[in-house]
Amino acid sequence: MATAIEVGDGKRKAESEETDGVGVSDDTAHQISHDPWYQVGFVLTTGVNSAYVLGYSGSIMVPLGWIGGTTGLFLAAAISMYANALLARLHEVGGKRHIRYRDLAGHIYGRKMYSLTWALQYVNLFMINTGYIILAGQALKAMYVLFRDDHALKLPYCIAIAGVVCALFAFGIPHLSALRIWLGFSTFFSLIYIIAAFVLSLRDGTQSSVRDYNIPGTHMSRIFSTIGAVANLVFAYNTGMLPEIQATVKPPVIKNMEKALWFQFTVGLVPLYAVTFMGYWAYGSSTSTYLLNSVNGPTWAKTIANISAFFQTVIALHIFASPMYEYLDTKYGSGHGSAFALHNVLFRVLVRGGYLAINTLVAALLPFLGDFMSLTGALSTFPLTFVLANHMYLRVKRNKLSAFQKAWHWLNVVGFSCLSVAAAVAALRLIMVDSKTYHLFADL
Repeated sequence: MATAIEVGDGKRKAESEETDGVGVSDDTAHQISHDPWYQVGFVLTTGVNSAYVLGYSGSIMVPLGWIGGTTGLFLAAAISMYANALLARLHEVGGKRHIRYRDLAGHIYGRKMYSLTWALQYVNLFMINTGYIILAGQALKAMYVLFRDDHALKLPYCIAIAGVVCALFAFGIPHLSALRIWLGFSTFFSLIYIIAAFVLSLRDGTQSSVRDYNIPGTHMSRIFSTIGAVANLVFAYNTGMLPEIQATVKPPVIKNMEKALWFQFTVGLVPLYAVTFMGYWAYGSSTSTYLLNSVNGPTWAKTIANISAFFQTVIALHIFASPMYEYLDTKYGSGHGSAFALHNVLFRVLVRGGYLAINTLVAALLPFLGDFMSLTGALSTFPLTFVLANHMYLRVKRNKLSAFQKAWHWLNVVGFSCLSVAAAVAALRLIMVDSKTYHLFADL
């Protein structure tokens, strides 16, 4: 059936007619049902192949080793694909399309769960966005050190520069669907730093005959680092905002979203695996948590790779900031005129600029944010992606599931709840250990 969504005063509003048989749930200032499945697939792969992939050799493979790391990466991909597919199939429930995660949770559980889900999602995305600004700052710092090692340009300064560039980009991209051509640039930038890291690591690995693949640390520290690495495995594949991304796809929304997910978890994961395994093969347990700091090679190649990592991070951040932008634009925006009318641009400058200023301040204040991200991942990514997805599916489909299927979903709910608690304990321990080493506004 034809989509009946008014553009009117600049907001999308559901009418009595329906989209693909299911009405859009709420007003929004952003576009809905506008993008083909492959554009959504590139949105997902942009997130999964962001500059974070340059850290997985050190943060996943080093604490887990060849067997644990390889098995974990493939197993986590399968489990994540399954959990995301469950969420995709819940997009249309109760005669509505639930375009936000909190809308879906609120429809199934009630108002309190709506608020709790929004709080968990906000904290998760805020920390991811802050991490992206740190990554962008690290890329700038790594590029500067290639030419001058005088410590004049410190990491907090680089983070501040990164924050300004991210804000300028956010002012010009009104909503997630508007990324379009920028997703192509993102893919191009990703390929540059991934290929550069892969080739330079291969070159170093072939020239070095001695590598240590033993898992470092004491027995107790290995236990906690293993739990932290498992949390990083989950973080590598999941956005925590699947309903918001699915809201942009054209009908049939469930079928098209599943196509996008298959794209993400097949073709989209090849670059991630390539750079992660090659980095660990080349440097073993001494692999840096930012792989471009480990590689040797021409200065021009490392410079281009770091520049690409910087610009790709700017684009990827916009994806994970879009739920907050959508909330602010819908609730406080004027709703009049085009997205590039002066008053709408000024609104984005003020509101998004303020939001990213807070992100940037936290990033500069706590450049060892990875520890805190492990904690927020344990307290929000695990519950949102695995615990809540399986329990919501149980609630909605309970009359259609066999006893075995119900037992399987309950096993997921209980198992990932326990893993979430364990990951939170490990993250708290890591924070306490690192707080003795690092200081505020540290120049790492």
